[in-house]
Amino acid sequence: MARYVFALCGAAWLATMATTVDRSSALQAFAAAPAAAQPPAADGSPGALFDRYCVTCHNQRLKTAGLSLETLDPANFAEHTEIWEKVVRKLRAGTMPPIGRPRPEKPAVAALISSLETGLDRAAAEHPNPGRAPLHRLNRTEYANAIRDLLALDVDVRALLPADDTDEHGFDNVAEVLTVSPALMERYLFAARKIGRLALGYPTGPGVELYTLPRMLAQEDRLSDDLPFGSRGGTAVRHFFPADAEYTIKIKLKSNLYDYILGLGRPQQLDVRLDGALIKRFTVGGRADLNPPPPSFSGAMRGNSAYETHAHDADAGLEVTLPVKAGTRVVGVFFTRQSWEGEGVLQPVQTGYPLAVNEQWDGLAAIDSVAIDGPFKITGPGDTPSRRRILTCTPRGDDMACAKRILSALARRAYRRPVTDDDVKTLLDFYKTGRKDGTFESGIQFALERMLIDPDFLFRAERDPSGVKAGAPYRLSDVELASRLSFFLWSSVLDEAARGKLKDPAVLSAQVRRMMADPRASALVQNFGGQWLMLRNIRDAAPDPDLFPNFDENLREAFRRETELFLESQVHEDRGLPELLTANYTFLNERLARHYGVPGVNGTRFRRVTLEGRRGGLLGHGSLLTVTSYPNRTSPVLRGKWLLENILGTPPPPPPPDVPALKDKGADGRPQSVRERLEDHRRNPTCAACHAQMDPLGFALDHFDAVGKWRDADAGTAVDASGTLPDGSTFKGLEGLRTLLDSRRQQFVSTVTEKLLAYALGRGLEAYDMPAVRNIVRNANADGYQWSAILVGIVESVPFRMRTAESGN
Repeated sequence: MARYVFALCGAAWLATMATTVDRSSALQAFAAAPAAAQPPAADGSPGALFDRYCVTCHNQRLKTAGLSLETLDPANFAEHTEIWEKVVRKLRAGTMPPIGRPRPEKPAVAALISSLETGLDRAAAEHPNPGRAPLHRLNRTEYANAIRDLLALDVDVRALLPADDTDEHGFDNVAEVLTVSPALMERYLFAARKIGRLALGYPTGPGVELYTLPRMLAQEDRLSDDLPFGSRGGTAVRHFFPADAEYTIKIKLKSNLYDYILGLGRPQQLDVRLDGALIKRFTVGGRADLNPPPPSFSGAMRGNSAYETHAHDADAGLEVTLPVKAGTRVVGVFFTRQSWEGEGVLQPVQTGYPLAVNEQWDGLAAIDSVAIDGPFKITGPGDTPSRRRILTCTPRGDDMACAKRILSALARRAYRRPVTDDDVKTLLDFYKTGRKDGTFESGIQFALERMLIDPDFLFRAERDPSGVKAGAPYRLSDVELASRLSFFLWSSVLDEAARGKLKDPAVLSAQVRRMMADPRASALVQNFGGQWLMLRNIRDAAPDPDLFPNFDENLREAFRRETELFLESQVHEDRGLPELLTANYTFLNERLARHYGVPGVNGTRFRRVTLEGRRGGLLGHGSLLTVTSYPNRTSPVLRGKWLLENILGTPPPPPPPDVPALKDKGADGRPQSVRERLEDHRRNPTCAACHAQMDPLGFALDHFDAVGKWRDADAGTAVDASGTLPDGSTFKGLEGLRTLLDSRRQQFVSTVTEKLLAYALGRGLEAYDMPAVRNIVRNANADGYQWSAILVGIVESVPFRMRTAESGN
């Protein structure tokens, strides 16, 4: 398949695919077919245009890019569907005919595209092919959500399971990349044991959960909505206490490079709270011997034993032991803000030892980590939501009946299908083993652990029904359709309320809208949006601190939150997909507004802000601009490539292996802007064809630096944010780019729909899926491409509701 992806992009494809044909000879052959030698079109019909502008190069004699279209019958779309879909994609992208070749008028191209799409859609309707996904392992997010909805238990799976791989489009829920290994199965066994004990409140012994805070450049403000007003810095963590028992909470203060604790120049109050109630208030800092030496320090100063000892002792006693009832509680640890000062009283400078020689000496005390240890002195399992979810009956006399009732109900949800007698028997056998040397609850726990490593829980399996011929399409059962729907919208096990009558389109549509109104639908924003927009990559972004000293964890978190809130607002308000690019608002707090240069936004709370001028829509978000940059500079190539792949749906070919690096300086030794360096790069014919598509799109965003901050110059040269695409389209800056993309809104909506459908199916899309995509987009047009219309269209589509049988039964 990969061979044909770029089979129709002429010189650009030839310049990068030397394995198909010799590069130099291919270019010579391509040049040997001058425009004058092309036969004139007999008429303006699609067939005549195809003959003139396509077959003249892709024929039996030239076989440009190793492909001949001459022998293909344009009237027979059932065969060679993949090639015809590539033709449509290349024509829509404007990459065919290639640069420098004669092109038909745009209305003629539109007519040719319409003719091809009509033929492909008709063939798909006559011979539906919904495809099939292979066995699908739950990814880490789906596993955590399944545990949450099955057992009413929130667990941090990052400590239990390794991260999942992603496919070429960045999605981690695609079946073919969700592989299984012996080591992974060991992790699932470990996770099942821990979850079973946590759920029923019988941990094997004390254990420490460590919550480490990222480095903050400033901890002046309240950093969580779970913290009270008047707090500064600190953190609020949601921790699951597995039993009624004693627990120890220990706080470690932030230290610097030399292991000296920061910001202890004056006394400060440190609060520890549980579910908002004050547990302990500590006073830290303020002793004279905690002040650091003067700035003219030397190596000997670090040997000051008095300072060193007290600096380490400052957080030695910051711990508290207390009894806690089982369940999920909010533990808050923070400094209290001193909002007033006595008149005429001199306040000592807030000081701390520097992180480096050239950094400021003054600093703010901060929390480094919070450790919660326990349980100790267990008094009982407690009354938790997970116990109430599991123990739905109390054994009286013969406990087997109660055990069977509990395990049957859990298995039906865990396995996402009706349970059989064999299913229940297996679980009851494990119950008996656990019950033999323990209690009723220990037997249930042992059976639960077995359930959590069952293939029917760990894998999403759809079984071909009996009587279906091999290769024949068939409708999914109601349970299978409900399961697909829940994993699509909630990334979790099937919703019991969604079962029943889903084959009725009206019921299915109503269920989609009901589920999207549920808080669990935030999974669609976080998982699909986080991967489509590469939002997850922001946690790994590492801008050069020398070039971007103001980039810190506060800003990183603000980038992520802005994009999540924006996407949530678009989905929940059921806006049209094109507004993702054209919206005139975003969500800001003071830190992010200051970075963007937006006045009038104060405090840590994010609020909706109307924008004017420089920003608007997703393309102005700092998160996206940062993850499409290098640590030390912007990259119009990365930004343009992302736009081609994720906005326009026309990914460029991979670069050849011998691409030369950009030069840092020009021939005169003067530092060059990124635009100037890329212009030199494009003088290489091998690079020019592909960069002609990418670079202009990236240049439109060049007013934003590598962390999304506005700039007017790059390397002393005024930023030139104008661009011209190979088809002659011109634009300037973000506003011009938004206007261009809005004029191609159908192409944008089709791209997002393709990605949503691939995410919903858990597999990459094939050529036979494209008619379904077009049908979804056409039907949503009447509603302005609203999110609800796209999502309903997906769940009503042939690929989502049907499946192809693998073998006859």
